[in-house]
Amino acid sequence: MQAIMKDRTRVRAIRAAVAVSAATFAVTLVVDPVSMAHARSRGAENTRQALEPYVETLPKSVVKIDMIPVPGGTVKIGDKAVEVKPFFIAKTETTWEAFDVFIASGPASKAYDQTAFAPDAIARPSKSYILPDLGWGHNGYPAINLSSTTVEMFCRWLSAETKKKYRLPTEAEWEVACRGGEGTAWSVSADDLPKTAWYLGNSKRMTHPVGKTVPNKLGLYDMIGNTGEWAVSADGTALVCGGTFLDPADKQSPLTRRRFDPSWQETDPQIPKSRWWLSDAPFAGFRIVCEP
Repeated sequence: MQAIMKDRTRVRAIRAAVAVSAATFAVTLVVDPVSMAHARSRGAENTRQALEPYVETLPKSVVKIDMIPVPGGTVKIGDKAVEVKPFFIAKTETTWEAFDVFIASGPASKAYDQTAFAPDAIARPSKSYILPDLGWGHNGYPAINLSSTTVEMFCRWLSAETKKKYRLPTEAEWEVACRGGEGTAWSVSADDLPKTAWYLGNSKRMTHPVGKTVPNKLGLYDMIGNTGEWAVSADGTALVCGGTFLDPADKQSPLTRRRFDPSWQETDPQIPKSRWWLSDAPFAGFRIVCEP
């Protein structure tokens, strides 16, 4: 009998110890927000570290786009601080040979068609009545004179073909990438600008092959100069970011912006004017991003 009583006492003691340990563990989880914050921070850091550069081969072609990871962070747009999650961005502006793959992937739209598109619709531009590259150069040169509708359709097409989320960058994403990362102060000297950008002082008023200037800290080329790049602002409207080959030195900045103006289609003889091509905006190009 004494042995049985001792066993029962021992069992009760073990159960009490387990209950105390469980309670202590539960309290620790509740009252240790610092540890939880550190865990979240480590998780975010692991996400950043996990992103590696990759190469996207465009469907049914040998054309490749190099995609570079951007760690994200916080950037100030106007008077507002905007948080940017990690993402991938193309190493260069989209070239004509990449754009040509999209054009060849299906039938062209009718020149005067203004039908509203469904959110998941994919359409291709109508044929341009002018030489799209203006005779400046094709393979290796940035695609230009493109409307925001055109570049949006390129992203939809590539997303559908690859099952990845390709799109235009947000204005905040574009600026983080242009600056070379979060919180990076941006400046370029007069001596370094000709090596960094194609601008009014060295471009001869035309675009140049991508990837021939000095890249920024993230390894991205032509984030300033050469073409401007379509992005999406906080209110969902499109705008062109960055200085271009037509801009002077003081406009070669992450802060330079343009919004569509009718003068961008001044010489377009069509009525209504093209929804696809901007006859008088040779500075309007684009660069794609991809969500991890």
